[in-house]
Amino acid sequence: MISFDFSGQTVLVAGAARGIGAGIAAEFATAGARVVAADILGDELATLAAEHPGVTTEVIDLGDFGAVKARFGDLAPDVVVNAAGGVRGQSKKPLEEVSDAEWMAIYDGNVMSALNLMRAVIPAMKARGSGRIVTISSGAGLKPSLTGIQSYCSAKHGLIGLTRQMALELGPFGITVNSVAPGFLRTSPDYEKQWASYGEEGQQRMLQNIAMRRLGEPADIAAACAFLASDRAGFITGQVLPVSGHPFP
Repeated sequence: MISFDFSGQTVLVAGAARGIGAGIAAEFATAGARVVAADILGDELATLAAEHPGVTTEVIDLGDFGAVKARFGDLAPDVVVNAAGGVRGQSKKPLEEVSDAEWMAIYDGNVMSALNLMRAVIPAMKARGSGRIVTISSGAGLKPSLTGIQSYCSAKHGLIGLTRQMALELGPFGITVNSVAPGFLRTSPDYEKQWASYGEEGQQRMLQNIAMRRLGEPADIAAACAFLASDRAGFITGQVLPVSGHPFP
């Protein structure tokens, strides 16, 4: 069994209040890291910190670059994992009915949050000559989305493009940039609603289409992030690791 030791390292986890992000924060805290958990959901962050000593919290709008830069520009984290995103309470409808505000809300949550974090922490990583950046994309970044939400699919594709481009740019500075692409997880009210919409028959059909015959858990995603952030993955960059329990995203 492989275990990872992040003692002495600072790990910034964005979108850490619940679900995948909370699982990632817990994984790194258990591995000895000093974890800074950032999200806009303050109550959920407080619960996370109470359950995991070594986790400190920051209530912040990750779409606000000024706030992100002011708070994290001097943090000099060894590892940054961006798990912020999701469908922001939206549901499928025809593209011609999607407003600019709805489209940009999903882009802000899924792409701008990652961009803002990178812009804030990259200078310190460059100066140190090392760093690990992991984005949480989705199977929706590699194929059409099960949600049917056009902006979500587009944003996740964009996030993977950003990940690959920054891997090329930051490699000479000793910084790796990779992405983990989860399959469907029941990790938020939005995804619980999506799961319920399938009905019992649709839920069973989804499970039968997964090779491992189960849905993923936050711990599955967290383990992949720990690997990509570890010394074992020092020569891996610009890659997308699907964690879906299936040979395909």
